[in-house]
Amino acid sequence: MLGLRLYLLDSYLDQLLAENQRLKELSVTSADVTEMNDPPNLERYEPNIILNEHMDAPDATSIQNPIIGDRAWFHRYDPSSPPIYIGEAACSAFATRLRRFLTGNNTTAHITRTQWEREETIAAAANEVDQWPSLHHARLLVRIAIHQIGYLYHLMMRKSTLEKLEEIYQTRDFDCITNKCKFFALFAFGQAYSIRSEPMSAVRVPGTAYFARALSLVQVLPERTSITHLETLLLLSLFSYYLNRRHSAYVLIGNAMRMSLTIGLNHNIPESQIIDPVERQHRIAIWWTIYMFDRTWGSKMGLPMQILEEDIHVDMPTTISPRWRHDEELSDTAYMTANINLARIVGETITKLYSRRKYQETFLQRVQKLLKSLKNWVDTLPESLRIKMEDLESCKKPVVSLHMAFNQCVILTTRPTLLHLLITLRKDNTTNPDQDPLSQPVLTLSEACIHAARHSHTIIIKRWITATMPTFGYFHAHYLFSSALILAMSSFVPIGNPNDMNSFDSALDLLRSMSENGNLAASEFYHNLKEVKNCLDAYRGTNQLRREGEESENNLNVGSFNPVPRSSTSTEPGLASGSGPESMTRLASTLSMSTVGNFPGIMTGPVLATENDMLAQPHGPDPYARDTISGYTTAMTFLEPTMQDFLAQSDIDLGLLHPVDTFLNEAENLYTCHEF
Repeated sequence: MLGLRLYLLDSYLDQLLAENQRLKELSVTSADVTEMNDPPNLERYEPNIILNEHMDAPDATSIQNPIIGDRAWFHRYDPSSPPIYIGEAACSAFATRLRRFLTGNNTTAHITRTQWEREETIAAAANEVDQWPSLHHARLLVRIAIHQIGYLYHLMMRKSTLEKLEEIYQTRDFDCITNKCKFFALFAFGQAYSIRSEPMSAVRVPGTAYFARALSLVQVLPERTSITHLETLLLLSLFSYYLNRRHSAYVLIGNAMRMSLTIGLNHNIPESQIIDPVERQHRIAIWWTIYMFDRTWGSKMGLPMQILEEDIHVDMPTTISPRWRHDEELSDTAYMTANINLARIVGETITKLYSRRKYQETFLQRVQKLLKSLKNWVDTLPESLRIKMEDLESCKKPVVSLHMAFNQCVILTTRPTLLHLLITLRKDNTTNPDQDPLSQPVLTLSEACIHAARHSHTIIIKRWITATMPTFGYFHAHYLFSSALILAMSSFVPIGNPNDMNSFDSALDLLRSMSENGNLAASEFYHNLKEVKNCLDAYRGTNQLRREGEESENNLNVGSFNPVPRSSTSTEPGLASGSGPESMTRLASTLSMSTVGNFPGIMTGPVLATENDMLAQPHGPDPYARDTISGYTTAMTFLEPTMQDFLAQSDIDLGLLHPVDTFLNEAENLYTCHEF
């Protein structure tokens, strides 16, 4: 009888295990149907999960990426259309993650992109212009385009392009489709930079008609491409960003990449076949511009790069002699080399941190290697390419653009850790009184992210004040939005500053102004940032009610109606509801001892951004005045002693900082969780 009971018990346990496994698989399937990538459940989130990876993995496919999940994130915005793919590297996706953290609601909807020129608008605009403008107007438009974008990127040979324009008007050869596409694309940029807005026009961005006409004429599938055709694709791809058509830009640069491969631009060509050194360097420079656009465009949406480094066998750009001939046709060699190297790091960042590839290295090891590459990039930057914040107006536009792109790469590399820090602080720390929720690498990387955001924000505000920022450009609006998200988060963390909310508000105001002037990208980012602002206000309101309730309860407990004094380090706005005063006091004490002692480079001021600080608005001096302070530098991120210590740690140290707990093997990661 006893044996029979044991047998039945074992059989019953086996059935339970099988049923549990079946329900898990069913839940995963259900999650795939509803939403492919839900946000983390804040109550179940494990604070050290992004650092918990095996060091002794038997092969390179044994470790999951700790940032994103196994399943892609899709958002259905229109029942009649396929769901759109959301790349985790996109700033709009990160904004959704932040809003979900602030609301504590993992069903907070992603804000879809609506501010972009539709196909029907472009088709109608293509019919508005077909004739070439007068020669003097064409000269003006092309010179404006060369001045505004021809030094940021190598898109054409400058002198030869102007000479070709003169030749076309002299010979009346207006029917060549290849030339017409290229010059109409240049006319589009010339109009975009010479006309502030077209409030009475159905087309919001000046130059759209020329762009649309060039797009309608360009050959999509030429059997044999030409360098001029590749130049046109580069121009059309870049202008697509002015219309906030990021997907079109990605497809156009993809076409340019594939066509450049068909003529071997990724290989060195024998000198016997192209003798002219200018033409040889132009060929090399066009390839590297396609390469930079490929890496950069993909990073904006979290899409993969289209060629591996191993398949590139062409030399880096070099300066030809005599130097005057180089300067009148080609881009500055040092500037272009720095851009190429930065684009390479950007591509590695997307691949190593935001793809679903599996690595044997831990997350921190990968971040460390990327930051080492970025530090080396800064250290080896020529003096001519260094930015002078105290005299920003004297800095050339390409140099300023280069440094903002660098800051964005630092933000991409470190902002997952900053979000991790916020979630960690929000958890109820009473569950494990002996556990220090904040590790040194987390604080170090979070601080680096905040430094980069402050630097970019300061540059953009200065450029706006001095009226040197383009009205319809995409990238200033993008960098401003990206930095604003980080500055909002900075006001909640111990290494941040509540006054960063002023910078957030100034970014919101600037995006509103850019939107009113017709900048489509700014309109999108402004709407998104307004939603973040609403969530921030609601979050502060919730914390205010909780704080008042705790004070009232404390007063009743001591039998007195007198207010109880609160220390500036006794509460943390990032803690979840239910975190008691004892937990907050312990966390503040931990931060006071460990943070200040281990982080001598942290800014002075209160150790924690208290709820009283957050709820008292506005903070500090006028945000526009504060943002003009020239206290930020590109290298600041790597000058902190804690960052130097982090970069000096061995792989073993980084891998063993947080040993893996067996029950975390199937737990939710930083960005993905599915409720079973």
